Amino acid sequence: MRLVLSRLFAGLALALAAALAHADVEGLNPAQEVRYQALIAELRCLVCQNQTIAESSAPLAVDLRNQVKTQIVAGRSQAEIIDYLTQRYGDFVLYRPPFKASTALLWLGPFLLLLGGLVWALRYVRGTRQPAATTEKPVDPEAVQRLLAETQAALAAQDAPARNPKE
Repeated sequence: MRLVLSRLFAGLALALAAALAHADVEGLNPAQEVRYQALIAELRCLVCQNQTIAESSAPLAVDLRNQVKTQIVAGRSQAEIIDYLTQRYGDFVLYRPPFKASTALLWLGPFLLLLGGLVWALRYVRGTRQPAATTEKPVDPEAVQRLLAETQAALAAQDAPARNPKE
């Protein structure tokens, strides 16, 4: 019984969502509807994170969709509608803002970060490949001979009692 009710509820929710989605384009002819759908897919919801006004259900997104619809019905071109909205809300309303001085960091930032990371990685790898500078002094041959003689004498002293088993 629960399964039947959950499926019925899901079906009603889908039907309601489809009806609400179609309610936006009510009163538009097919050509206007295509322009409307393309335009709302290019505009950012100003109160949502990373959503277009087509995807958002926020009240501001609904208002923006209504403004776009009104202007399409009034016969304005896509460029005129975008100009109107950018004058009112700034370039932030565009989902893909244009490249200009104020948005240069937005467009170039990822590439600059990637370039900086590559430079850092190359410097790091080069730094690990170079051998460390040695500060050792040259070996004194007399000291080596003296240490060798002392070591041999110490070994001979240790081996001497072991070689004489009678004691």
